[in-house]
Amino acid sequence: MSGSTSNSEMQYRILGSTGERVSAIGLGGWHIGLNHVDEELAIRIIRTAIDRGITFMDNSWDYNGGVSEIRMGKALGDGYRDKVFLMTKIDGRSKKQAAKQLDESLQRLQVDHIDLVQYHEIIRYEDPHRVFDEEGAHAALIEAREAGKLRYIGFTGHKDPHVHLHMLEVADEHGFKFDTAQMPLNVMDAHYRSFEKLVVPELVKQKIGVLGMKSMANGIILKSKTVTPIECLHYALNLPTSVVITGMDSMDILAQAFEAVRTFQPMNEQQLQSLLAKTSKVALTGEFEPFKTTSIFDSTAQNPDWLGEEPPRIQKLMPA
Repeated sequence: MSGSTSNSEMQYRILGSTGERVSAIGLGGWHIGLNHVDEELAIRIIRTAIDRGITFMDNSWDYNGGVSEIRMGKALGDGYRDKVFLMTKIDGRSKKQAAKQLDESLQRLQVDHIDLVQYHEIIRYEDPHRVFDEEGAHAALIEAREAGKLRYIGFTGHKDPHVHLHMLEVADEHGFKFDTAQMPLNVMDAHYRSFEKLVVPELVKQKIGVLGMKSMANGIILKSKTVTPIECLHYALNLPTSVVITGMDSMDILAQAFEAVRTFQPMNEQQLQSLLAKTSKVALTGEFEPFKTTSIFDSTAQNPDWLGEEPPRIQKLMPA
């Protein structure tokens, strides 16, 4: 949380070693494309968020079949693009698929460049190797960065902190340091296969921007009846996160996010332990973090074609 500043309604933090100043709360892109959110409401949520000080916009090439990016693109017209730090994600592991998805995202978002592009769903041990293959997605993003289509590169995942650490290792072997990494950070994660305990310290050490997501796990954590939405957001904000990305599908939920920022104060150890004690028993099996323990959240497992072809040089090794 170093370098924190604020205005009347929002706090701002520095994004890793990029020097970028971003809002402590980020607007999640998945929710704005859901069926129960019409386009007019989605645009209203996005623009109201920006008007009140949220600058970090989250999205992904695969969210709601492209609807989330299309709606955000429309919302960022009329001068709103210049007020935000825009992020999206791609699923492609091959150079060809990554380049195709990035160009589609640029078209949907109606922008000439995206501030941060992240490799989405790094959830398997093979993903880093496919990304960093000579014909992998990383080659496409480096070319795109040189062409001015993007500024920063990161990665996301929700399955296992050890896969995140492996991604950092493989990147280092290729002489590359990520600008950001995104992961679940919540009151349950601290007790089970914890990104907070295993990955966050390494990111802080390397000065890589920490992007937290699933602070309420799309409401699933709230079903444990142990914590409130505000407590969930406060916990994530208390970590060394640059941004806590949260879904907003109504004006009330948007207001809730601003209330969490307004009432947030760094927790002392006693407050922290008291909050963790509420979730310690229910968190032990990962039941309320199904993105870790089931395949329900694994969109690339359900749509393997999004990843693209395996590396050609590996295919050549396979028996005919």
